[in-house]
Amino acid sequence: MQDEDWLAQQFNESRAHLRAVALRMLGSANAADDALQEAWLKLARSDSSKAENLGGWLTTVVARVCLDMLRSRKSRREEPLVAPTTDVPDAASPESDLGLADAIGPALLVVLDMLAPAERVAFVLHDMFDLSFEEIAPIVERSPEAARQLASRARRRVRGAAAPASDLAHHRELVSAFLAASREGDFEQLLAILSPDVVLRADELAVRTAAANQPEAPKLGAEVRGAQRVADAVNVRARGALPALIDGEAGAVWALRGRVRAAFVFTIAGGAITGIDLVMDPAKLSELHVEIG
Repeated sequence: MQDEDWLAQQFNESRAHLRAVALRMLGSANAADDALQEAWLKLARSDSSKAENLGGWLTTVVARVCLDMLRSRKSRREEPLVAPTTDVPDAASPESDLGLADAIGPALLVVLDMLAPAERVAFVLHDMFDLSFEEIAPIVERSPEAARQLASRARRRVRGAAAPASDLAHHRELVSAFLAASREGDFEQLLAILSPDVVLRADELAVRTAAANQPEAPKLGAEVRGAQRVADAVNVRARGALPALIDGEAGAVWALRGRVRAAFVFTIAGGAITGIDLVMDPAKLSELHVEIG
């Protein structure tokens, strides 16, 4: 472990930036200070000697702490501590995205009830602090493409805009075709729907459940790459899924007596499915707004 005095110096040099990150995510000075305190405790207990960019590493730690705090806040249904105001640009250009982020920054509480925690984190880190989606992906436990969609969805929801109707209709058709191919065991059709470079990511509970309940099916790992292997993995496991809207996007879910037990969150680009996140963890499922049908 590195010298604690040296670590404290590095942490203090980054404190202003880290507090800005926490403040814009949490919308409360007290909560931001709590997040920094928790981040310092994590730093003191961790081996950061292998971090090539300590400042970036600290930003990641603070972001993860904030994400946990936001999830906890959502589960407790906390009300905002202050009444925020905002002036949100209407345009959808990259410049207006930055303007949108800056306008919301001082009063982020205006969107706490509108955005899922992972959406908020992706939005803040990318639009306000210019982190790449490759850097954001491990923080929100999604692929870079899925992290990009989280930030995009956050912008639309903040503006009060839904996904373009034509895009949504096409995506729903694609998901319906995916589910039909899985139910019918049409492997060739599955391959046609999936991008050659498609990535399937499953959370820890999904991996454990698949191993326990479907031992004869192709093994489900935390990450499966390539159309052939992904088709093998989902050909059995998606058969009982129902089409759904997940955070306003085309998706699918497993539901038992009306309760969602698993969700397929799709990333779609270029007319093909490029990513699938299989979510079973109850805490993560609770972050998703699901409409079945």
